Amino acid sequence: MNRRHFLYQASALAFAKDLVSASGKNASRIGLCTFSCHQHWKAVESGQEKVKYTDTSGFYRYSRDLGSEGVQTSLRGTPVKEFRKLMEETGGYYEGDLRLPKSKSDLNGFEAEVTRTREAGATVARAVLTGGRRYEIFKTLEDFQAFQKQAVLSLALAEPILCRHQLKLALENHKDQTTTELVDLITSISSEWIGVLVDTGNNIALLEEPHSVVESLAPYALSVHLKDMAVAATDDGFHLSEVPLGTGALDLSRIINVLARANPSLVFNLEMATRDPLLVPCLREDYFATFPGQKAERLGKMMQWIKENPPRRDCPRISNKPLSLVIAEEEENNLHSLQWMRENIHA
Repeated sequence: MNRRHFLYQASALAFAKDLVSASGKNASRIGLCTFSCHQHWKAVESGQEKVKYTDTSGFYRYSRDLGSEGVQTSLRGTPVKEFRKLMEETGGYYEGDLRLPKSKSDLNGFEAEVTRTREAGATVARAVLTGGRRYEIFKTLEDFQAFQKQAVLSLALAEPILCRHQLKLALENHKDQTTTELVDLITSISSEWIGVLVDTGNNIALLEEPHSVVESLAPYALSVHLKDMAVAATDDGFHLSEVPLGTGALDLSRIINVLARANPSLVFNLEMATRDPLLVPCLREDYFATFPGQKAERLGKMMQWIKENPPRRDCPRISNKPLSLVIAEEEENNLHSLQWMRENIHA
């Protein structure tokens, strides 16, 4: 895509957005988050040839070429002023991705990243409390309780900096906290600068019905990872898999309407992870180490939901495929899902 074509497409998108707004229909913006392209980023990090981008500006251009209006990502190898100029010229948006401080010694580095994120044009940035899955990384209830204390400390350290720079932090439900635990954490901090990034599928891994999760988190929503999910029972529990939008078990129209009503300015960032299905081993006893006394209530309801929502097709798999083919499949999944978003969010 050359610059003239790029600017023309941006103008057309902006004009269409104005028409949608004038008609009173949902005018939420749609975009792409980093993990939708994590196979491509893995190729970049391993020095593979013939990659389509290597930094944030390239990723932004690539995502716009696929049909998104912006990106949610960290600032990788891109001068901030250059990236902001590109975004403003093309009428796009940018949401940041930050690592939370764990102690006072992290505050200078955290503030520097907040400053760069704001200078790049973001008003919202995503963060997670842990990169892992609760049932895999916490072996005892005491381990999880220590994590909870660290979460309170991290947000308390971050909040004054977020306030000073007027950057809102969207904390993702990331297969770590239940909906109730996350809401309790957000309300305990009680800051306009800290809310939730609502991931529409993650809490299935914690045996929570996904539509009720969205409805509970919607009042605190500052950003979204929109995904569709397929589930399939296994001997140890079930497989959980991201699938192209509109092909899974989620009622996406219901989810989008709930979120858009709660926050009309929300950006819907596609998160279509192209990978093997994740095993959620909820039929193993150790899965419930951090859920004391909750097995009967959680397990029965989720296994019934899985039974009622069989996959429409085999869950996608990438094992033993060449990286070039995996990246091509990743792009096709993103193209399909962004098209679905244009038809169902902007329609």
